[in-house]
Amino acid sequence: MQVSPLVWSACLSLTPISELRGAIPFAVASGIPLLPAALWCVAWNALAAPIAYLFLATVHKLLYRWKRYADFFDRFVEKARGKVKKEVDKYGYWGILVFVGIPLPFTGAWTGTLGAWILGMDRKKATLAVFGGVLMAGIIVSLVVGLGVGALSIFVKKV
Repeated sequence: MQVSPLVWSACLSLTPISELRGAIPFAVASGIPLLPAALWCVAWNALAAPIAYLFLATVHKLLYRWKRYADFFDRFVEKARGKVKKEVDKYGYWGILVFVGIPLPFTGAWTGTLGAWILGMDRKKATLAVFGGVLMAGIIVSLVVGLGVGALSIFVKKV
């Protein structure tokens, strides 16, 4: 039994490492036209934020019962908040949107949601910022796929 490219694209969209950077090119390479592929993958990747919040809320509550975890988590969060407080105060939810929207490794819906959760940002506003970032990343990846990788040569100086 062969799995549909749509199913694989949805799975890649939900995977923290590949997200849209892997899903849209895979879908197009599998024969799905660019616009439907992009819309499909963006819709699935947008589910990462609610899934991540659900996972974090349940698993964290279970683990927080253990003193070692609670102590480690509290120290980690305090240190992380101290390091980025100035940037979070300055950029806030726009920073999350741009962070998620730039399709680079380790910048995506999963990481953006985790960061917003650790920093104690409002869940609804952070989810909207992540959705906006997913849309932005979807547009960027679609443009690169549609124009071809050669289009990126405008950013690379030829020697």
